[in-house]
Amino acid sequence: MTPRKKLKGLVAATITPMTPDGKINLPVIRQYVDYLVNEQNVKNVFVNGTTGEGFSLSIQERKQLAEEWMCQGKDKLDHVIIHVGALNLPECQELARHAAAIGAGGIAVIAPFFFKPTNKDELVAFLQKVASEAPEVPFYYYHIPPLTGVKIRVEELLDGIKAQIPTFQGVKFSDTDLLDLAQCINKNETGEFEFLYGVDEQLLSALAVGANGAVGSTYNYLGRQTNLMLQAFAKPDFALAQQYQFLTGEFLNFVIKLGFGVAQTKAVMTFVSGIPMGPPRLPLVDASSEFIVKAKAKLDSIVWPNGN
Repeated sequence: MTPRKKLKGLVAATITPMTPDGKINLPVIRQYVDYLVNEQNVKNVFVNGTTGEGFSLSIQERKQLAEEWMCQGKDKLDHVIIHVGALNLPECQELARHAAAIGAGGIAVIAPFFFKPTNKDELVAFLQKVASEAPEVPFYYYHIPPLTGVKIRVEELLDGIKAQIPTFQGVKFSDTDLLDLAQCINKNETGEFEFLYGVDEQLLSALAVGANGAVGSTYNYLGRQTNLMLQAFAKPDFALAQQYQFLTGEFLNFVIKLGFGVAQTKAVMTFVSGIPMGPPRLPLVDASSEFIVKAKAKLDSIVWPNGN
């Protein structure tokens, strides 16, 4: 494998823009890339994941989105990670081969969540069969037990994984079990693996135990502020970092009480960026006008440190 730039910092879990009639809206991806880079200072993306409604898209749509992000992100983005997980192995393998063919910077796979792996060996066997279809592409396990119900601890998964999956590069860790995350990082003495945290409202806690960065939906529209939190943490100015985390949490706590999911994320991104993200795909339904009014008012009311 050719030398690569280490994946760290913020990774936007990309939204899938859709037209009013529910088709994927590829032409706005170019504007989306420029917005992330120029307005949010985010240069890494995670495509076709949960925020991107990956499991609500056809295989062909997922390929088209991956191609468009690769095309528009060329020379602008540092890393384009393509999520290739599916409920069956052949589709995962097909998507992995496609991601490799278009030059993706990495692939990620979620655990199958209908017929679930019940132990480490079953999960690793599945992941290995996918990773082997893209033998030159860095491979990430997408750990999100609240959605998959697969609660195999990542600490356990890491033991011997490099021997079975030579391209294994790290984990998108979307769980609140910071003990598991900390044990993973403690085991990663050589720093060969990357641990990217996926619970945005707890990012500062994950940084404190050694996370390399983060993958999340809020970095689409709060990337600039979260980058300032990362800078404060690195100084270190923990009090300032706390301010940013608390304010992000204040917004998320507010919208979660209103009902906050992918549809509402699309609405927030639309009013913050001005880029039309469109409706979600059924069975999800559009954010209500009441939600949009309240969420916008709340976000506008937040005074970030130093006037940012």
